[in-house]
Amino acid sequence: METISRNRKAHFQYEILEKFEAGVVLTGTEVKSIRNKDVSINESFAHINNGEVFLYEMHIGQYKQGNRQNHEPKRVRKLLLHKKEINKIIGKIKQKGYTMIPLSIYFKEGLVKVEIALARGKSTVDKREDIKKRSVEREIQRAMR
Repeated sequence: METISRNRKAHFQYEILEKFEAGVVLTGTEVKSIRNKDVSINESFAHINNGEVFLYEMHIGQYKQGNRQNHEPKRVRKLLLHKKEINKIIGKIKQKGYTMIPLSIYFKEGLVKVEIALARGKSTVDKREDIKKRSVEREIQRAMR
């Protein structure tokens, strides 16, 4: 598996509850841009419409050698999940405060996959605790050297 892009802020801003692997419906120039690592998932999120999951605000840059049939950089893209997984996600999202965010995008056996997570937003207090834990771990590592 070759990781193309990672959402680094996701673990800081959200409490990750469950992870799913989904395929993405893409055009040819989008796949070529992803192979060039011209993709960003930092501001993106997933939403369910009519029993299907869609990914919004994922930026895939235009392919430089593309022609007039090049893609739009921030178009809505359909995610491919099993019906059981979608029903499970729908049941969890109905609870207050849950959302779906992409964690990473990667190639698996030549296909583009997105790891999406069912997450709940963290409060500022939780974020401060994470920062304190990280600084303590750094100090321990420095002392051990």
